[in-house]
Amino acid sequence: MTADSKPELLIFEHGDTLGLSSQRLLESGQIALPLCLAHPAQHEVCLPNLSEIEVNLVMDDKIAQLHDEFMGDPAPTDVITFHHGEIFISLETAEREGVKFGHSIEKEALLYLIHGMLHLNGHDDKTPDEREVMKSLQEQILAEVWEQSRG
Repeated sequence: MTADSKPELLIFEHGDTLGLSSQRLLESGQIALPLCLAHPAQHEVCLPNLSEIEVNLVMDDKIAQLHDEFMGDPAPTDVITFHHGEIFISLETAEREGVKFGHSIEKEALLYLIHGMLHLNGHDDKTPDEREVMKSLQEQILAEVWEQSRG
């Protein structure tokens, strides 16, 4: 990869998309990617070195299986990120949480994608301080991308 190139985003649907347009998520993710790259953090930064990011849209049962296998928690979660460039997003969780927070599954899934890309760029959310920094940054990027992609 050259200094000004960025990873290619690839989106894979694994089952029902619950009305989400993976094409629109891809387009929004492409706007978010350079914004995430502009904010590296102190932990393992791998995003600039990846040639691609594989985004997998899955259901709760699949993400729960991964959550249990890799983190010892059998409950479904929103997003799981692997540092080799794989992001798994639960669309069922995005749909549920979107309703709870008053926005669409598309906006919630984009939030999860941004969260995953920030993890790939060295951000972590294990401590309250890290969580607060990451939450603020992902909300800022989400607002900017949402405005650009809808304007």
